[in-house]
Amino acid sequence: MDNNVFTVKNLSFAYGKQQVLKHLDLELHEGKITTLIGANGCGKSTLFNLMTKNLRPGEGEILLRGGDIVGMRLKDFAKEVSIVHQYNTAPVDLSVEKLVGYGRTPYHTMGLSPDPKEDEEKIHRAMEITHTYKHKDKPVSELSGGQKQRVWIAMALAQDTKVLFLDEPTTYLDIRYQLQILKLIRQLNREYGITIVMVLHDINQSLYYSDEIVAMKDGKMIAHGLPEEILTSELVKEVYDVELDIRSVDGKPFVIPV
Repeated sequence: MDNNVFTVKNLSFAYGKQQVLKHLDLELHEGKITTLIGANGCGKSTLFNLMTKNLRPGEGEILLRGGDIVGMRLKDFAKEVSIVHQYNTAPVDLSVEKLVGYGRTPYHTMGLSPDPKEDEEKIHRAMEITHTYKHKDKPVSELSGGQKQRVWIAMALAQDTKVLFLDEPTTYLDIRYQLQILKLIRQLNREYGITIVMVLHDINQSLYYSDEIVAMKDGKMIAHGLPEEILTSELVKEVYDVELDIRSVDGKPFVIPV
């Protein structure tokens, strides 16, 4: 039985004359945490933006459960896939609850909700899961970096989708908040069955918190699979052009970054 949530076929993309992705094929599996890794400029952010409908493929197709996302209305796509971008801003006086409530927008018609009670339940549930309910009346601008990231994740959860994309969710956070966010992401996957696709810069966090890794270089996928099966010193050398030792932590590979 096919358990692919996303299927990428012969995908190519260019910015002008600069080819960024080159005939890429990829399958992302339902119920997994999949992380895209690679050096800066390898194409992972472009792939992320293509799979989230922020860019349109130059060639090839991206299928969501068998349907080409290019032909999907954004509103319909938003009922299937939620996204937390790397850079997020909100008006200084916007409350946490109000921001999380924007996650219900795909279900509204002409700005009105067909079921305000359901909206309220989904919003409160999202804040409870992310431990942001206690901040619901505070302006988002008054929260710490880690708290703000939880609120953005809560807004995505309020969309009530089974797929969540996150672009560098730990950027600019100190290590304590990084680990809290990554543990929350793993909880969303393990306890709530949400398929996670994310981009991370920290290779060891990628390896430890992911079920599958997609390693990219020069616009191509050069490895895809379980971290403990595909991660070798040779792969690290090919992806990042550095020679580093690999150890094992909790049964998963760990790169010694010195």
